[in-house]
Amino acid sequence: MKIVVIGGTGLIGSKLVRSLRERGHDVLAAAPNTGVNTITREGLAHALDGAQIVVDVANAPVWEDKAVLEFFETSGRNLLAAETAAGVRHHVALSIVGSERLPDNGYFRAKVAQEELIKASGIPYTILRATQFFEFVGGIAQAGAVGDEIRVSPALFQPIASDDVAAALANVAVAPPVNGTVEVAGPEAIPLDEVVRRYLRAMQDTRKVVPDVHARYFGSSLDDQSLTPSGNARIGAIRFEDWLGQQAR
Repeated sequence: MKIVVIGGTGLIGSKLVRSLRERGHDVLAAAPNTGVNTITREGLAHALDGAQIVVDVANAPVWEDKAVLEFFETSGRNLLAAETAAGVRHHVALSIVGSERLPDNGYFRAKVAQEELIKASGIPYTILRATQFFEFVGGIAQAGAVGDEIRVSPALFQPIASDDVAAALANVAVAPPVNGTVEVAGPEAIPLDEVVRRYLRAMQDTRKVVPDVHARYFGSSLDDQSLTPSGNARIGAIRFEDWLGQQAR
């Protein structure tokens, strides 16, 4: 099958492209740096010509609330219109576990808006919601930095390796559309402050991690349900400790 991966040169996209090609599919890595732009529509119609499946893992290049919403809405509308014209049979999108539970976070609001466009498009679809990636823990730690301390919530956190996200996306892409949402998470639910503490220890960072129930997660207050999946989530294979060991080498 011809599969187009939007955002195919990024962290998840590059892993997904490789996985699908190993399975024998004709895969196009579509991104602005390969001549395909979902905002300007440059190269979009040509890229989707003959495609049966599109997987959208594109990330916004900006984080400001208004700009990120405009990115996902504009990109989503342009992409879905082009898919309709091309007769695409399955639209797959990567989203975030808990997006609707953290409305104070502009990025999460934008992902919810993207999901709503997909549901209304009429194209058969599967939305894969993943928990936060292991690769993001360093940024989470830095966001909580106050002097020589890192103040983060002790709410439960169930991060996942990007390799496991890409594998789940590959499986979803070649399966029939579910016309609904599938969740995927890492194998362990751990308090966020402990995840950050383990990360800093592995990186030989001596800053003290302070659990703070009032600490904001990129603008949002957390509880144990905010960033954890429902009971029927698919579970990744890679443990945080094993991933950390690879990073520290």
